[in-house]
Amino acid sequence: MTIRIAIIGFGKIARDEHLPAINDNPDFELVAIVTNNAPTDISCPYFRNVADMFAAMPGSVDAVAICTPPGPRFEIGCAVAAHGVAMLLEKPPTATLGELDDLLQIAEANEAPVFTAWHSQYSAAVDIAQHALVAEEVTSISLLWQEDVRKFHAGQQWIWEAGGFGVFDPGINGLSILTRILPEPILVRDANLCFPGNKQAPIAAELNFHGNARTAVLDWRGDSEERWSIHIQTQSGKRVDISHGGAALAIDGLQQDLPDHDEYRGVYKEFGNVVKTRRSRVDREPLRIVADCFLIGSRKMVEDFV
Repeated sequence: MTIRIAIIGFGKIARDEHLPAINDNPDFELVAIVTNNAPTDISCPYFRNVADMFAAMPGSVDAVAICTPPGPRFEIGCAVAAHGVAMLLEKPPTATLGELDDLLQIAEANEAPVFTAWHSQYSAAVDIAQHALVAEEVTSISLLWQEDVRKFHAGQQWIWEAGGFGVFDPGINGLSILTRILPEPILVRDANLCFPGNKQAPIAAELNFHGNARTAVLDWRGDSEERWSIHIQTQSGKRVDISHGGAALAIDGLQQDLPDHDEYRGVYKEFGNVVKTRRSRVDREPLRIVADCFLIGSRKMVEDFV
């Protein structure tokens, strides 16, 4: 079965990650792109909106990858669901939990499978780390997600707007790893959010979770090499250390040999299964954690971001 897929929203992540993963997966064939500006180097039909695509290609699209910023994803997803077409939602899947829950109901009513694509859950360390923590009692968790926003999001304005997630845009990647590997839920006890005076989204956050010694630090003001790491200690003395965003893993101080792995190729392998079985695969927990942080967090004003 060849899955005829369209990409909706064709920014940097769609071009750099989704497009190669689709081209390398024999189960998929790219049949359309929906974006504001026509890509001149890709020889498939281009449309400015989803309605035009479905009108021009009735019955010719089996799946879509929605790669827009989170704000418009709910409306787009509803339009896709109305056609019974399977959808991949880039992270975070929607701007709010309410949108996600309603979209899932609409999709189910239209028998349209949904896949929430938390790409960091498909990094090389995740499955091995999850297995190492089975039946373990966790005593401490420390997550550090630090990078330079100017390096990874240069010129992007939507991430600073209300609903743009700010530092939680990358930080949710680390949180999504936690929700996959831990044998317990992550519940926010308190959060300190740092907002530049001229922005509507935080540039840094310090989080404390219920239970002893369970913390996370997210910071977009990195002035050196990025650090994407998770350290977990258990009652039995086991230590699990994930680094490089999930590309490296040490257990009890011993570096693990990890298989060659590409996150987005793993994403599309799983999405292929979702499309073929017509069974959704949805993880709402990373978005729930971020929503709880905004709900309970204290707000600290810091210097303007320029």
